[in-house]
Formats: sequence, structure tokens, C-alpha cells
Amino acid sequence: MDEETHHPAESVTDHVVCARCGTTARSDGPPPTWLCSVENGQRQYFCDDCARAHIRAVESRLDSAWW
Repeated sequence: MDEETHHPAESVTDHVVCARCGTTARSDGPPPTWLCSVENGQRQYFCDDCARAHIRAVESRLDSAWW
């Protein structure tokens, strides 16, 4: 496994919004309990409540469209 992982140079905006319920995070970025998922090349954040409610789908690595 000598593949190099490329992370896009992307800064967190002033506020991060949960892609599922629309909850807004603090101005200093998402809390450490939030879930970050890259789907179709886009970074999406999910609040801890949404992540907890769909933990089996998250662990199965299903896209959020299947939740």
C-alpha cells in the first residue's frame, strides 16, 4: 500500500452545517463529535445526533443518500 493520499486544500468556513438536519456548528469549525464524510468528492459533516441515529449505516459505509 504505497499509494499516496491526497487531501484537498480546503479550509473550514465560518460555520459548518449538518448535511442531514441543518444544525449549525460553532464558528471555529465542527466539534470533535461530528462526523465528516467524503461522498462523491465532497466533504459533508453530520452532527453527533444524526451520526448516532444512523450509526449502523455509517459503520456499513453507506452513502448518506441511503440513510
